[in-house]
Amino acid sequence: MNVQQLYTNCLAQGAYYISNNGEAAIIDPLRETGPYLELLKKNNDRLKYIFETHFHADFVSGHVDLARETGATIVFGPNAHTGYQSHVAQDGELFKIGELSIKVLHTPGHTLESSTYLLSDAEGKPLCIFTGDTLFIGDVGRPDLAIKSDLTQEDLAGMLYDSLRTKIMPLPDQVIVYPAHGAGSACGKNMSKETFDTLGNQKQTNYALRNISKEQFIKELTEGIMPAPQYFAKNAALNKNGYENYDTVMAKGSKALQPADFEKAMEEPGVLVLDVRKPQDFAQGHIAGSWFIGLDGQFAPWVGTLIKELNTPLLLVAPEGRHEEAVMRLSRVGYDNCIGYLSGGVDGWVASGRKSESIRSMSAAEFFELYRQGAKTVDVRKPSEFDGGHLKNAENKPLDFITEWELTGDGTQVCMVHCAGGYRSMVAISILKSRGCNNLVDVQGGWSNIKLLEAAKSEIVTASVKA
Repeated sequence: MNVQQLYTNCLAQGAYYISNNGEAAIIDPLRETGPYLELLKKNNDRLKYIFETHFHADFVSGHVDLARETGATIVFGPNAHTGYQSHVAQDGELFKIGELSIKVLHTPGHTLESSTYLLSDAEGKPLCIFTGDTLFIGDVGRPDLAIKSDLTQEDLAGMLYDSLRTKIMPLPDQVIVYPAHGAGSACGKNMSKETFDTLGNQKQTNYALRNISKEQFIKELTEGIMPAPQYFAKNAALNKNGYENYDTVMAKGSKALQPADFEKAMEEPGVLVLDVRKPQDFAQGHIAGSWFIGLDGQFAPWVGTLIKELNTPLLLVAPEGRHEEAVMRLSRVGYDNCIGYLSGGVDGWVASGRKSESIRSMSAAEFFELYRQGAKTVDVRKPSEFDGGHLKNAENKPLDFITEWELTGDGTQVCMVHCAGGYRSMVAISILKSRGCNNLVDVQGGWSNIKLLEAAKSEIVTASVKA
């Protein structure tokens, strides 16, 4: 028996490979099929089933392409309706992988079709559960993604309460819990950095599994939920209805464009230049009007949060040798309209006689001197981070909602922008700058460096102190 967790940090997502006696199943695969095909070849396994725990909202699954390439059957739980061939399982239905069995446990609440898959050995002993977004380590899935006119988040939360207590909690304590996500995902609000655990330990430590009433569970689960990123509903629709072939997307996006052709493409309606290098590389030199969202961060979730239309034509400025990675990671969240990348990067752009722009970046110490002189300071961290400690005269404007706000003033006032470490602040500055906001300054190292300054400690407050 072979059970492998294939974890992707950018999406905080876990896919799973299960095999026995030459047969295999994959649970919640990512968009790119290559790694799974390599595993199948390496293990000399035949892919029999692709199990989907639900219609994922935070990434595009690879189920459609993988089924076409292998002949495997796509399996969803009850209440699923797809635009492609799939098997909609009944609650309690059994599937065989060699001598192993996988049982469908319908666990609605996160979504109506959400299902948990119970893996048992040849003797029927329960081994582990693949819970999707029903149960995380330390948390459970948010109940606000499948709301209809006749169904509220409170209704879904109530369903989740029942699912956990009737389908999951009765299982033996030694069963291993394998969720679809860990810390960093927007599919829950308090997920652990651990990516698996025993069910017994979760019964002891997970707030959602303790002995509380349904009313209290609903109240706790629905309080403090941040609005879902705008791309969630669009990704769920792609997973339900199907999407463009992955190889076609990769071929289109991996087209090298010389500066003249790149510049010409920039003139087409709706085109966005997306720079995916490191923050300081972007600061030192970038193409006017481009947005920075770096690969070396939570790239895909930020793309999905900030770029409103999935079909936006994207031109890439990427580190040498990483343009294919960028196209792949864009496709994971449904951004399939990358139309090429800049050959030779910004250096080639400048060498061709074209201009670049820069962003002023300063140390935490330099920043604090200007702060004490009254310079405008914008903190783009999440409200929970801001509440945990911030400068008393800083304004909290979370990056998540930057498309809904812009800086005011006559353009002459210096505005200093910081986040926790320097990634989100550069994203924010790039977007604001593309809209004509000038005199923006990035604070290197962000809050991580600011809070270490001895002079700044008297200016630091928390939400409780401020109140």
